[in-house]
Amino acid sequence: MSDRKVRSRREFLTIASRLAAMGFVTMATATAAAAVGKTVRPQEPSEEQIEATAEEVVDALEDAYGVHRGQRRNHTKGVGALGTFIGNPEIKEISRSALFSGEKLDIVARFSIAGGDPMVSDADKSPRGMALQFRLPNGSLHHMTMLSTPMFFAAVPQTFLDKFIALAIDPKTGKPDPAKFKQFESSHSDNVLQTKFLQENNPPPSYANCAFYSIHAFKFINAAGKTTIVKFRFVPQDGEKQLSDAQLKSMPPDFLEQALIERTSTGAVNWDMIVTIGEPGDPETNPTLLWPKNRREIKAGTLTLTSATPSNLAGSYEINYDPLILSDGIAPTDDPVLLFRSPSYATSHTRRVRDL
Repeated sequence: MSDRKVRSRREFLTIASRLAAMGFVTMATATAAAAVGKTVRPQEPSEEQIEATAEEVVDALEDAYGVHRGQRRNHTKGVGALGTFIGNPEIKEISRSALFSGEKLDIVARFSIAGGDPMVSDADKSPRGMALQFRLPNGSLHHMTMLSTPMFFAAVPQTFLDKFIALAIDPKTGKPDPAKFKQFESSHSDNVLQTKFLQENNPPPSYANCAFYSIHAFKFINAAGKTTIVKFRFVPQDGEKQLSDAQLKSMPPDFLEQALIERTSTGAVNWDMIVTIGEPGDPETNPTLLWPKNRREIKAGTLTLTSATPSNLAGSYEINYDPLILSDGIAPTDDPVLLFRSPSYATSHTRRVRDL
């Protein structure tokens, strides 16, 4: 085993111990597990999968965007929202999760723009995020963290780290070195599909006109213990819309927050949750690859948001939207990027709380 891997393993365990001590992840998952009478912990990546460490990734984000005290290190700019979710009981066919009981569940949501710049223009051609915290009837939680692109830019955590190293601010110019980022793009083929998607699809005029994708595949497990590999997305009932190139140039810098606040003031905003059923051979552990379009799909429920609030005032401000906080009946695949997100989110959250 290389010295680098030994250090990676040691750093990962240090982060995991910190999480346990502070209760960010294991306490939440323990709460969820209490309802089913067993201990559940997020899977930890193997040593090979954590060649990049959470500390390195968050350090790289800070080098690229600076440190903005009390704010998230990634998806820094955002807006909070409140609402409900009603799941489709027919999904019990493939998942025993309480998400699909048919009961109305309270939701705390957050919409955001990728990257660590709190002043980024809302017209920036980067992914949008939607994070959801579901409050289940037994007092446990379930998280979903999604993007406006159907694929991710990294097949392994190292690509994520390399991207933000390439975006590091050059002290001499105060800007990233374009040559370094060009080199990153040419040497990381897993980045190609998302980059192409963002080039061909302009941002939406409102978060209410944006679809959001799970990116990763998950395991749905039914009452009999049968596992089904799925992906899911949230499709806006207001319709998917994109700004024209001319509109992008004329939009104010913070139009997305204002548009969502104004839209929710006129009535509820709804998204349909659509679950896609995987088939043998569909990639389960590479979030940069898409599944064929002819896969079976089921409407799994309806998300309804009734209010939106500036990020610093929203209930979502204090939430660490760890995507491995999952209810019984839903489990992660072995996707190394999905598994890596839990410790990296926790590291960012720890630093944010420390700033306060």
